[in-house]
Amino acid sequence: MALTEIERPRARAVLRNYRASAFKVREVLSVIRGKPVDEAIRALSLVNRGPAEAVGKLLASAVANATVQHGLGVGDMVVRLAYADEGATYKRFRPRARGRATRIRKRTCHITIVLEEMTPEERQRVTAARGQRAMSRERRVASSRRSRRQGEDRSAASTPTVEPAASETVVPASQSVEASTVAPAETAGSVPGVGETGVGETGADVEVGEATGSEATREHEGTEE
Repeated sequence: MALTEIERPRARAVLRNYRASAFKVREVLSVIRGKPVDEAIRALSLVNRGPAEAVGKLLASAVANATVQHGLGVGDMVVRLAYADEGATYKRFRPRARGRATRIRKRTCHITIVLEEMTPEERQRVTAARGQRAMSRERRVASSRRSRRQGEDRSAASTPTVEPAASETVVPASQSVEASTVAPAETAGSVPGVGETGVGETGADVEVGEATGSEATREHEGTEE
């Protein structure tokens, strides 16, 4: 015979006299009510409210009770009940003007969380939802990768390719350095009569030789006369 909803394994945890109003705690409990335990723990980690820490510890205590009593794991249970009842209210007074006093009410509450084993229908529904989320994530990842590849292809197609001209010759850096160091010395040596000072001894000899030849011609003409 199939188990009814009441006969299914249950585990509970209770926190009494928690120093917060039941109204504030109920807002946090509404986040986890009716969810699988693993999803409830994940949802509580994103809640930025004061009672969220206490509710998370109470949920962990309920999970430990279910594991010890019935051998159930986190993926086998669902948060069936989660509620907060009014507790004792502590009265305090604050002094006011003209000798008066104002009452301060410090609220407390009792928090109860009941976990229960999931039914086969709930297991199928949870499994289908997780499969859809996994498929949607895979589609998002594939879409982002495809769009990134398309962007890279467009950028590569739009970038012009510069090819060197046929007449241009590429001279290695080593040859250019050797040419720059050797060329001045060869140029200086190829011009006759030019030394380090710019005027060589050969040029002076040529001028002196020309002058000597003209004097010899004049002397020869005078002799013939």
